[in-house]
Amino acid sequence: MAFKGVDVGSEAYKSLELDTSGSMRVPRALLSLSSVLERSIEKNEKLLISSTRARENEPVTIFHSTKTPNISVRHYIERIFKYSRCSPSCFVIAQIYMDRFFQHRGGYLTSLNVHRLLITSAMIAAKFSDDGRCANAYYAKIGGVSNAEMNGMELEFLFVVDFRLFVTTEEFEKYCEQLDNAIAEDYRRQNRRVLRTARGG
Repeated sequence: MAFKGVDVGSEAYKSLELDTSGSMRVPRALLSLSSVLERSIEKNEKLLISSTRARENEPVTIFHSTKTPNISVRHYIERIFKYSRCSPSCFVIAQIYMDRFFQHRGGYLTSLNVHRLLITSAMIAAKFSDDGRCANAYYAKIGGVSNAEMNGMELEFLFVVDFRLFVTTEEFEKYCEQLDNAIAEDYRRQNRRVLRTARGG
C-alpha cells in the first residue's frame, strides 16, 4: 500500500515521487512537512507555557527526550529519507499515524518528542506500505536511539494506535492537500520576506 499509481491530483502528491534520474534529492513535500511539524510544535509549546491545565494534561512517554535534540526537524526528516530509502509517501503516512497517536493518547507534539515519534512512525509506515526489510536496529542507528528503545517505541506506538495502520486513498489525499496548502503558505512567506527586504524593511 504505497499509493503508487493512485490518481491523486494534488501537487504535493506529485512531488512525493523521486525524479527519473534516481536522485535522492529531498522532495519538496517532505520539506513542507517539516515546516508543518515545526509550526505545530511552536504553537503547542506556546500553549504549554501559557496554560497550567495543558501542562498538567501533557503525559510524559517513552517518546520524550530529556532535552531537545541538536538536530532540527527538517534535517532529521532528511536523514531518515536519505538512509532509510523509504518512499516519500511513507512520510505522509507517518504523519497520519502520528495524528492517530495523539488522538488516542492525548498530549502535544513538542521538540522533546517529535524526533522519536518521527523515526518510529516512519519505520512502521515503511514496514506496512513499502514492505520495508530494514531491521529495527538499522532504524535505531538512523534515529540516534538504542535498538532496545526502538523496539520499545514501536510496540508502544502500535498499541496506542490499536494497530490501525491501514490508510484509505481519501485520507492520504486529504493529507496531501494539507501539504499543498503548506507549500503555498511557504511561498507566500518567502515572497513577503523578499518584499520586505527589497523595501528596506
